[in-house]
Formats: sequence, C-alpha cells, structure tokens
Amino acid sequence: MKRDIPNILLVNPWIHDFAAYDFWAKPLGLLTLASILRTHGFPITYTDCLDRFHPKSLRKDPYARYGRGPYLKTRIPKPCGLRDIPRNFSRYGIKKEWFREDLLSASEPDAVFVTSMMTYWYPGVQETIRIIKEVFPNAPVVLGGIYATLCRDHARKYSGADEVVTGAGEEQILKLIEAYTGFSVTTAFDPDDLNTYPFPASDLQREIAYVPILTSRGCPFSCTYCASRFLNPKRMRRDPMQVVEEIKYWREKYGVRDFAFYDDALLADAEHHAIPLLEEIIRSDLGVRFHTPNAIHIREISEQTANIMFKANFRALRMGLETTAFEKRNELDRKVTADEFTRAVSCLKQAGFTSDQMGAYLLAGLPGQSVRSVEESVETVKKSGITPVLAYYTPIPHTSLWKQAVASSRYDLESDPVFANNAIFPCWSKFSWETVSRLKKLTDF
Repeated sequence: MKRDIPNILLVNPWIHDFAAYDFWAKPLGLLTLASILRTHGFPITYTDCLDRFHPKSLRKDPYARYGRGPYLKTRIPKPCGLRDIPRNFSRYGIKKEWFREDLLSASEPDAVFVTSMMTYWYPGVQETIRIIKEVFPNAPVVLGGIYATLCRDHARKYSGADEVVTGAGEEQILKLIEAYTGFSVTTAFDPDDLNTYPFPASDLQREIAYVPILTSRGCPFSCTYCASRFLNPKRMRRDPMQVVEEIKYWREKYGVRDFAFYDDALLADAEHHAIPLLEEIIRSDLGVRFHTPNAIHIREISEQTANIMFKANFRALRMGLETTAFEKRNELDRKVTADEFTRAVSCLKQAGFTSDQMGAYLLAGLPGQSVRSVEESVETVKKSGITPVLAYYTPIPHTSLWKQAVASSRYDLESDPVFANNAIFPCWSKFSWETVSRLKKLTDF
C-alpha cells in the first residue's frame, strides 16, 4: 500500500529580548524550505510566531515605513543571568494562546521544522518547541538555523528539539523527512546551484509587506566579528536575470513594492552581477523600492554603482563602515580605507541620495573598544553628511574575535548564549546605561 504524503509544519519562533523590531526581518531560509517542500508535493503549514498581521492583533498598515514595524510584545521574566539589567524583557510576537489555537487548527504534522536566528534568542526557541510538543506530542521536531549551527551542542542539550541540524537546510530537508516518515522523493533541484531553487514562499505570510531577496550566498571577506564564512562557507550566486524574474513575480502577482536585499556582498564583482541586475530592473520600470539592511561594501561604491542604485530606487541604503578608526582597521577587517569612504559618500551624494537615505553602520561594544572611539566615529560620519547607525556588537562563536570576546566579557559567554545579547554590551567592562543613552543621542542630526 502506498504511504500517504506526510504533512509538514514549519515554524518561525518567538524572540525573547529587551528590544526587537521588524527591520525587514523574515526567516528566508525557512520560507525557502517551505517552497522546496511545496515543489516536491508535500502539504505544508507555516506558522510565524512573529506575525505582525495576525488576525487577532490590532492590524497595522503593512505598507507603512516601507514594510517595517513593531512586533506585538508581552512582558516576561528576565533570564536568571540577566535579572540585574534595569530594563523590561519581553516575548516579541503573537500571544501564546494564539499560537496554540493556530497549531490546533492545523492538520496534525508528521514532522515539524523550527528555525532559529540570534544565538541569544534561544529562550524563544525553547518556548516555541515546548508548546509544539504539548500540542503534537508524537511529531518529531527538528531545529535548524543560525543558533542551531553556531551553538550546536547547546541547542542539542537545551532546545527541546528531537534533532538539531547544522548548515544549509536545503541540502538536508528531504533526507530528514525520509528518515522520520519513511517517505522519499526524487530531488528536483541542485542544492549547489541557487538558480535551480524555487522562489522562497513569501506568499505564506498573511500580509506581504515586503519581500527579502537573496542574489548570492557567502562573502569574499573574513571580518573578525562576522560568522558569514562559517554559516555559508560556499560562495554561490544567482543569474541576475533570474533575480529580476523573481522581483517581477512578486510585483506583478502580489503587488509588492518593497524588497530587501539579504546578500552579504551584493556589490562584489558588480560588473558581472549587481550592475546587470539593476540595469534590467531600471529597464523593466517596475515601480519598486529597494533596501539593504545587511549593508553594502563601501569599497564597491563607485560613480557607476551609485548612479545605478539611485536610478533603481534604493531608499534605505546601509553601508558597512563599522569604525572610522582607520589606522586600526586591520584588526577588524580590510573592507574600506578613509579615502574609499570619502569617495563613496561623494559618489552617493552626486547620484542624488539624501542624508536620511544613507546610513553607515558603526560597531559599538567591541572588546577593547573605547567609548571615545565610538563617539569619534559617530562625529566623523555626521560630518560627512550621512546618518550614523549604531550596531551593537554581538559576540559570535566561530569568529576570529570570539576568544578575545570571551576573555574581555564580564559574563561567562561560553556557558550560556544568553550572555551574548548585544543590548547589554557584554564585552564592555565599564558599561553603563548613561553611556548608551549618550551614544544614541549623539547619532541624532
């Protein structure tokens, strides 16, 4: 007798944190898995604990702020190691009872796949998995994603999942389903070729406020504070024309106007990738807007790339500056020099970008970093006429800076990922909330 096709449930978990906001943040990996499963004929259910447009919520305009917006939040107790922090701690996302109701209204799954993001958000993953198991005690729960990959042993011990997988889920999803359900299918795509992937299933969202776009994986740089090389060791790129087809698909079928590039290196080898991509977008005249929350590399901004980004209608242009202490730059990365930064800003201004459209990320909270150096970086960026955007440093396992972070932190980073929360500046020994407040005010024009 032929076995029935198994039902698969995919879940994006809650965030537990001092603060969280939807800055074009979607579980692109999970939506890609959903699309792969759907392409192979599996019935799927997608549940997003971060859904800002849940039917029981006070629904907001999905198109305000180019699709960004606040999550619903519920105050909860702080983790035991952070109880001395004088800030409220919350569960960000839908209410627990809504989640239970959503699960109960779904078909009973034969397997459940849960993703994970920041390492210190794992308490939200724990709570999500606990409720899934209460509702569906017989369904195996598989955890993947960033936390699962960076903190595999911790996730296996504490997440509550039946299995923790690391690395790219696209390479493993069909084999995992076969292992847990006995149902096998022939793979209809090449995990090593992004051009063979189906478009991520962004249509599973209740409201498509924006669509994340990934044109490549991996990064040619090896920055000491970043885990991109560990998470995506293989550099892969899509055909620019296929990316344009995806943008057209979401625009024409669903009316999507805002797109956020998730690339780690969108402008790398721009002549053969970003430039033909954006030129085709301009020719297509789609009436869309683009945003770069993951930042673009400043060195690749030339007169040509600046002009083409402006014509393609980039609205929120974020650049990965990190610091203006250029004489110590090599301790962090080799992405940009002072002259390259000055030239890039000049090119962007000449192209027509305004100060409120351009932002430069500046790292704060690095091991050994002085508050004064952050202040000087903020002042330098403001003088250049663009917006400084503070990015609080998160200590990340498997990065070059991890050992130094562990040695300098006032917390035992290796004992619990919760101590890597960037909101508490774990690697600044002389941390104070007054300092944080001062730095925030300094970024204002």
